[in-house]
Amino acid sequence: MSNTIGILFRVTTFGESHGPAVGAIVDGCPSRLPLDASDIQPQLDRRRPGQSGLTTSRSEADQVRILSGVEQGLTLGSPIALVVDNADGRPADYEAIRTIPRPSHADLTYRLKYGLTAASGGGRASARETVGRVAAGAVAGKFLAAKYSVQIVAWVSAVGECDAPDLTGETMTRDQVDANAVRCPHAPSARKMTALIEGAKKDGDSVGGVITCVCRHVPPGWGEPVFDKLSALLAHAMLSIPAAKGFEIGAGFAGARGRGSEQNDVFVLKEGRLGTRTNRSGGIQGGISNGEPLVFRVAFKPAATIAREQETADYKGQTVKLRSQGRHDPCVLPRAVPIVEAMAALVLADCAMQHAECRMQN
Repeated sequence: MSNTIGILFRVTTFGESHGPAVGAIVDGCPSRLPLDASDIQPQLDRRRPGQSGLTTSRSEADQVRILSGVEQGLTLGSPIALVVDNADGRPADYEAIRTIPRPSHADLTYRLKYGLTAASGGGRASARETVGRVAAGAVAGKFLAAKYSVQIVAWVSAVGECDAPDLTGETMTRDQVDANAVRCPHAPSARKMTALIEGAKKDGDSVGGVITCVCRHVPPGWGEPVFDKLSALLAHAMLSIPAAKGFEIGAGFAGARGRGSEQNDVFVLKEGRLGTRTNRSGGIQGGISNGEPLVFRVAFKPAATIAREQETADYKGQTVKLRSQGRHDPCVLPRAVPIVEAMAALVLADCAMQHAECRMQN
């Protein structure tokens, strides 16, 4: 089972949805980086369940504990162990999945691959696993901000058929994103999105959408030119998030419908360096960052767990009716915003360290 991401800045997550705890091991973080729990907790607070009526009612404080790798407020250069206790698990809510694989969940595929599944809550396939990603991503974000002044901000740009206007992200802040529960910084769109989510919840259903992310001040030169293109690494990281179903960078799929003369980013002199007049490439050319902001979008499907009764089949192939008893998000988007930011930070931290090593060798 693949539980680790990164080459030099490596992160391994651990724990099951209804086990004692979840968390992450960060290996490769440079020494002497100022770090304590207060650097990590804000992102976990943004991800945690029970924030509003738009999220699952599961109640978890998600308080992080740093078990190793930090002393007197500074990283030691040794592995950093981050753990968050599970306090509100309800295994009894998942008794039905012992005999019935839930539609669009990993119950069946995990059983086919490993011969068994976690007793409750989806185990490693649950979005609860992302607690470790967010905690580790906060460490990576602290490193990127301290050494390179990199800023990473994501927001909900679409829910269902409601699309917010294009926002450049040049000055977007996390405070602006968090101004409403749906985490869309365009207030009129946020109201429509909220109504869509509330409507889906009332119907015992769910709704999906899109998150846009911008990474500012990323230096040029990060990423490798062939298989480890920065765009490919970001796609890999984003599509590893539960419920993620699509990734595009820059102009993305819309750009594929235009002509080269319309899509090319021509070069201009910007503050003493060559830059691009437009940013349809999304800050990456030839798989390598070009110094412009990285801009990408991640599509999330409607949450697979819904309250509405569904006709499906049990493991014996017999037709049954299943109604989920577990708590779930009618829309994963608001809580997925810090997860997208975390995965971007993990990719960029690893690329930064690989680029620094390459420069040393040359």
